[in-house]
Amino acid sequence: MWRLTRTTAFKLAIGYFVIVGLGFTLVMERVGENIRDLINEQTRQTIDAEIKGLADQYEVGGLTQLVAVVERRARAPGASIYLVAAPNGVVVAGNVVELPAGVLDQKTAVEIDYERLGEPSVERRALARAFTLPGNFHLLIGHDLEDRERLRQILGSALFTSLLWLLTIATFGGLFVGRRLLQRVDAMSAKAATLLRGDLSGRLPLSGADDELDRLARNLNAMLDRIARLMEGIRQVSDNIAHDLRTPLTRLRNNAEQALQLETGEEGARAALEQVIEEADGLIRIFNALLMIARAESQASRENFSDLDAAELARDMAELYEPAAEEAGVVLRVVAPRPAPIHGQRELIGLALANLIDNALKYGAPEVPGESTEVFIKAAVVGERVEIAVGDHGPGIPAPERERVLERFVRLEASRSRPGSGLGLSLAAAVARLHDGALRIEDNAPGLRVVLSLPRRKEMKG
Repeated sequence: MWRLTRTTAFKLAIGYFVIVGLGFTLVMERVGENIRDLINEQTRQTIDAEIKGLADQYEVGGLTQLVAVVERRARAPGASIYLVAAPNGVVVAGNVVELPAGVLDQKTAVEIDYERLGEPSVERRALARAFTLPGNFHLLIGHDLEDRERLRQILGSALFTSLLWLLTIATFGGLFVGRRLLQRVDAMSAKAATLLRGDLSGRLPLSGADDELDRLARNLNAMLDRIARLMEGIRQVSDNIAHDLRTPLTRLRNNAEQALQLETGEEGARAALEQVIEEADGLIRIFNALLMIARAESQASRENFSDLDAAELARDMAELYEPAAEEAGVVLRVVAPRPAPIHGQRELIGLALANLIDNALKYGAPEVPGESTEVFIKAAVVGERVEIAVGDHGPGIPAPERERVLERFVRLEASRSRPGSGLGLSLAAAVARLHDGALRIEDNAPGLRVVLSLPRRKEMKG
């Protein structure tokens, strides 16, 4: 119970009760004042009308007729009070025993305390007005305020009862909502405790209400999915590094050991050292690629973004790879007739495009010397996106393997005989994600088509 009363839902319920209670109290007070003023005004009008009627009776029949009318009305049941007094203050007729001093001298209606004839020692309150008749006789007419006081009590009782019901509803409502909220928070906390123990397979439960807790749980689950993927990626990278770097490191050691053998001679030692350097360069390239992937996946790389033209970048990269394409017997064709504005980091996009072109030249080169094949580079605006595509007519990648090859160090069996580290497509995919884009691998029929899809720069639309 103590935990329930400390929940935000319970505190909000009590807070709402206080606000609603204050508002309701102010409204009821205002309603009570308006009702009191209305009753007082109606009473004054009734008194004024009776004074005028009795003054007319006095004018027509004198004091005798006035006394007779007052005595008759005073004996009738009701809430009105009457009094006729002589100039010296002696009561001539009426149903009032005693009045406060100075009341007969008042010119306007006032509230007074009085005792009614036949009810001694019972103090009452009335709204009364005194009127001086010709001959200095005094006429006082009033109306008892018991009905007004009873109405005020009814309103006060209604206010108290309403506040009591509001407090009860707010308390039980707050406890109910707080208990339900606490159950959901406890369930989320229990699941979070399992996550803290290292079990990243669990996810925060959803109630299906699509409220703020469900939205928070969905976002946290998405974050956990991302963390799980990153952890799995780290594990795979560690395994792949241990597997893929063991062979070049072994060759590096063997070549170094061979260089130490004096019987190989100077030429043999030189050749072994050249192989050592070549293997070391390969390892450096692998670690540089890993560093570039880490950099591409870091949000800090966004600080160096600038406006650039993807079509111009495609033409520059084609010109850079033209000699390598001629050497491989590949015709490198560029299709980038119109500007393709994007916002990003030129160095990383150029590096991703270089990896795609390098793969296309490697796997799209003709197998028979003297033959020729084509590799194309296209840059174009497609709706709200800019697509840079590199295609070849090589063996391609089977559809079931196209997602897997985007992971680090993944190389298909058919490509293990070729040089490479299995990081080119991973780097291109990381660059695409950094620029809020995507990397698609498609069939070029025959061959492979890799598309780097990036958001079009907004300010150059039109």
